[in-house]
Amino acid sequence: MKAIEIIEPGGADVLQICDRPDPVADAGQLLIRVKAAGINRPDVVQRMGLYPPPPGASDIPGLEVAGVVEALGSSVSGFSVGDSVCALVPGGGYAELCVAPVETCLPVPEGFSFVQAAALPVTYFTVWSNLFDRAGLVAGETVLVHGGSSGIGSTAIQLAKAVGTKVITTVGSEKKSDFCRTLGADLVVNYREQDFESCVAEYTDGAGVNVVLDMVGGSYIAKNIQCLAPDGRHVSIAFLTGPQVEINMLPVMLKRLTLTGSTLRPRDNVFKGAIAEALKENVWPLLAKGAVKPVIDTVLPLAEASVGHALMESSGHMGKIILEI
Repeated sequence: MKAIEIIEPGGADVLQICDRPDPVADAGQLLIRVKAAGINRPDVVQRMGLYPPPPGASDIPGLEVAGVVEALGSSVSGFSVGDSVCALVPGGGYAELCVAPVETCLPVPEGFSFVQAAALPVTYFTVWSNLFDRAGLVAGETVLVHGGSSGIGSTAIQLAKAVGTKVITTVGSEKKSDFCRTLGADLVVNYREQDFESCVAEYTDGAGVNVVLDMVGGSYIAKNIQCLAPDGRHVSIAFLTGPQVEINMLPVMLKRLTLTGSTLRPRDNVFKGAIAEALKENVWPLLAKGAVKPVIDTVLPLAEASVGHALMESSGHMGKIILEI
């Protein structure tokens, strides 16, 4: 099969198309003929040599795919050869064939193309797990989502609005501000021109937000804490400006705040399978009727994976970057 490999840690140009042996579905796995695969920030970090695959995972990058079931491993039920599926995978997505744990496979939503379906697993698994399972976001609350124009951000805005919350988000340009408003964001803050802490205080009349979804880290953490209302929840899912921060714990104690975070890739299939079931029950119907949707910025052929990585690192995209095979 054709695949993309990382020839050595480095910039986007270290991604190279190659021939690899076809993978084989083991017990509890599906072999998927990949039609499209998503590019995500962890792929970039892996390419740099800073995020190795978990034990047993392919060294080929790519954490989400959509395609057609080619073969079934033993002990697999609920799927058949020829089914159209999308899947969260621990690696191996940038390839013509990919194996996926059956627990993390979902049917392609009604009316969706493979490109659209490939944009779902990483962002929807991540947002559901962190905003709703971990942070417990519920109707009537207010959430601050950083990086609103990213794949994660655009998904978080839509799902938060779908359950009846108010959404504040931060972006770096007016074009991205307009984009987030079309997704339903109630307040969009251009962090290059405005202080988001002051904007949150003004918008909420000093009450603060109930939940912060943060992928920036660094100096944002202390400001996020100031933005939180009593009993607020802060969830960290990435650190674009660094993981080490210094914070004042007094407001954490006085406001009874919860500071938490997670990474999804190393979690076991049972945990990820529970998220998949929740998505199938709660989100797949919303996708089918168009209440929420993946936002696609750019579609590239597999051989141009390096172009997709360069685009992601430039932060010039709005929504998902997809490889079509």
